[in-house]
Amino acid sequence: MAKNIELLLVESVENLGLVGEVVRVRAGYARNYLLPLGMAEFPTEERIVELQSARVEAAAMADALREEQVSILGKLGGIVLTLRRPTNDKGILYGSVSQRDISDALVQGGFNVGISAVRLSVAIRRTGNYEVPIQFGKELREVITVVVESESVIEEMADDAVEESVDPAVDSEMDAPAVDAAEVASDES
Repeated sequence: MAKNIELLLVESVENLGLVGEVVRVRAGYARNYLLPLGMAEFPTEERIVELQSARVEAAAMADALREEQVSILGKLGGIVLTLRRPTNDKGILYGSVSQRDISDALVQGGFNVGISAVRLSVAIRRTGNYEVPIQFGKELREVITVVVESESVIEEMADDAVEESVDPAVDSEMDAPAVDAAEVASDES
């Protein structure tokens, strides 16, 4: 049976608590992660008092971060993110669209969304429309639409070929007979 122990957090730990809080965790988590990394220690009254001011600062920072995240999610409502990727003729991507790709595109668009906030269960490997959740914490969540379009090299080459054949200057150059410089010299003599 797993035994829970009480520890004082020396620094804030995501999904566990803020600095200065006394938390109950499993012994293995404490022994293998929190204690060796210096994120927690065994609580004493003196140390709890010492960390009280750090706790107030951490709580203020957490509130500011939460307000920023609520603001970001409010702006993300109804966003359609379009990504162009190279594909084969069947619409299958040569690579994939991952959490990092979506996060980078959102950051480039002015939204401070980290990779961990993009909740994509598997990488996108085909063109199409996808609903992707953006989630901060447990309760802050918004769904955006990601449209993956083809950026096929074959299509671009076909478009260029059509444009070249329509250009009249190119057509007239092809119809003109080829003249060799040696022929011009022999005609002049």
